[in-house]
Amino acid sequence: MGADSPVSGKTVIITGASTGIGAEAVRVFAAAGARVAALARSAEKLRALAAETGALALPCDLSDFAAMQAAVARTEENLGPVEVLINNAAVIDPIAMLAEADAAAWGKLIDINVKGVFHGMRLVMPGMMTRGAGTILTLSSGAAHNALEGWSGYCTSKAAAAMLTRAAHREGAGRGLRAMGLSPGTVATPMQEAIRASGINPVSQLDWSVHIPAGMPARALLWMCSSDADEFCGEEISLRDEAIRARIGDAP
Repeated sequence: MGADSPVSGKTVIITGASTGIGAEAVRVFAAAGARVAALARSAEKLRALAAETGALALPCDLSDFAAMQAAVARTEENLGPVEVLINNAAVIDPIAMLAEADAAAWGKLIDINVKGVFHGMRLVMPGMMTRGAGTILTLSSGAAHNALEGWSGYCTSKAAAAMLTRAAHREGAGRGLRAMGLSPGTVATPMQEAIRASGINPVSQLDWSVHIPAGMPARALLWMCSSDADEFCGEEISLRDEAIRARIGDAP
């Protein structure tokens, strides 16, 4: 795609970049000419991905504000001001009934899935609004809007992340900020393997063939960086929508 892409020459941070949608997004955005900083907790997987794509590998626990702050600073020192932030990192454990869930594990999920999104937004929004341009894309889920057995933490966290997108839009749209959510549906990733192994709620019973490949939401994220997606600012795009899939498929 190169120079014709909406991210050519732009500095992009992708969190949760070591596996699944995040890793595919690193590949897609790097191929589209972006300067990519790949953030995740797994240093080994990030190094391999960086060797493959040329991305800047930044091992980071984004639930730790100071660690995230340092990663953003290193990104800007090496690649330039952050122009696109993709909040992809999330965990689903603990998968457990609410009355039985481990409190510490439940709290750690919130630290990653909610506070991690906030940390990224908090760190890049001032620069984006000062420059009058910037895009923040946050991975959402049908779980943000529908309670599922055993997923009290995940559902709560995704609902909170969706509200952070709406808050960012309300506060930043007038100063050039584009904030959107992406609900990809069920995706063939390691997270889906953990869901299947749990045997809890109907999602775990789905046949593997119904899950979309991680490349599809990665390409959707790239399209969301283009002006063709401007009408969805402040909203959540669903890949279950065939019209959306058609627009993404037709995008250059």
